[in-house]
Amino acid sequence: MLLDPNACYAALTARDPRFDGQWFVAVSSTRVYCRPVCRVRTPKAANCSFYELAAAAEAAGYRPCRKCRPELAPRAFSALVASEQLAQAARERLDAGWLQGLADLAAELGVTDRHLRRIFQQHWGVSPLQYQQTQRLLLAKALLTDTDLPIADVALRAGFGSARAFHAAWAQHYRLVPGDLRRQAKPGSNAPRARLQLGLRPPFATEHLLRFLGLRAVPAVEEVNENARTITRCWPLSDGRWGQLRARLGERAVELELSPLLWQQPGAVLAGVRSWLDLDANPAIIDAHLQAAGLPVLPGLRLPGCPDRFELGLRAILGQQVTVAAARTLATRLVERYGQPLPAEERLESGPTHRFPRPEELATVPAEDIAALGMPLKRAQALQALARAWPQLRFARRQGEPALAERELTELPGIGPWTAAYLLMRGWPHPDRFLPGDVILRQQLERHPQVQPEACAPYRSYAVLQLWNAAP
Repeated sequence: MLLDPNACYAALTARDPRFDGQWFVAVSSTRVYCRPVCRVRTPKAANCSFYELAAAAEAAGYRPCRKCRPELAPRAFSALVASEQLAQAARERLDAGWLQGLADLAAELGVTDRHLRRIFQQHWGVSPLQYQQTQRLLLAKALLTDTDLPIADVALRAGFGSARAFHAAWAQHYRLVPGDLRRQAKPGSNAPRARLQLGLRPPFATEHLLRFLGLRAVPAVEEVNENARTITRCWPLSDGRWGQLRARLGERAVELELSPLLWQQPGAVLAGVRSWLDLDANPAIIDAHLQAAGLPVLPGLRLPGCPDRFELGLRAILGQQVTVAAARTLATRLVERYGQPLPAEERLESGPTHRFPRPEELATVPAEDIAALGMPLKRAQALQALARAWPQLRFARRQGEPALAERELTELPGIGPWTAAYLLMRGWPHPDRFLPGDVILRQQLERHPQVQPEACAPYRSYAVLQLWNAAP
């Protein structure tokens, strides 16, 4: 993205929240970079430089503002074209706390490390290593500010190999001592309580998001409290272990409480929650585009993702040709029969108790036993087929083109075009998927003949949610 300094300075002067997270302003007189909504005195235009990423500002020698906290800014969001997908996939893995080297990351994405460096630099303006270092430092800054974790633990959980390496990087980039950011620990606190925050761009239709997730909530796995605006559910880590988190949804930020296990990989959890609650969406751009296509719009409606793609796959198959309530009943029975309880130490107070079965656990269960939960045999066979094919699926690994992942899903028995598109829409998650053959969408399009799905691209997934939400 080419940044126009005059336009950026005008937005900075107006404190325009629509640009929060789209770019950062670096001030040469203070050597600090800020979000465009920072409430400090507006610097002179001659002293301002503008960067698309926090990593680019830090690579230029600036340190983050301690008032507006750039680590809380929502991420830049765009509907990606094919040439950008590699850079975006690499960025997502680095956001989630990738611990292996660049060569391993390139192998994971199916390219050479030289090609990955070139594409990443071309798209984001910094090298992958510079970006990774900045993300680790900003995560450490959030942990230092929002928790009472010991500094040595902060270093390890932010991805630094040792406290010494963390202190060296912190001094080099920020010219500060980590302890300067520490708040005084509360007396009697034996364990860190999550006060981690994730920023977002308002408006945020929290009531509708909570209602959407609440209608589909499986009691043993997740709990939605619309009055308290909280969601409590089990949460997976990449190594196969499960913890639990509670998200409290606010108008401008989401606050997280984590169980002890999730504190070991906070970067991965934060990246996953951003995707799950669609916190990086830019509703001003999306809503304006859909309104221009003739669609009645509820401002700030988000595209809910999923914490675990296999769980979403099971839910989607269970929901075929039945109501949402019936699908939830079947999912509850499946969890009660084949799910696994979370360790007691990983449960938050009054939280859910179980997780969904994993692919290897369900693959060996006879289809007849699954069908005995109250579903047709073919649907039980579809669940078993998904479990057996899971290790090889692009959808499971989130690799390659979304269209290829959608095609391989439809090759599995019991998964048709609607189910595959739904899985891509929420499981990738992909902003531009329309659901073929959806009855409610067809009825809504008849009520709104001025709306053409093609005109809603590249945000057709959001159009689906808007039409569903407007249905009687």
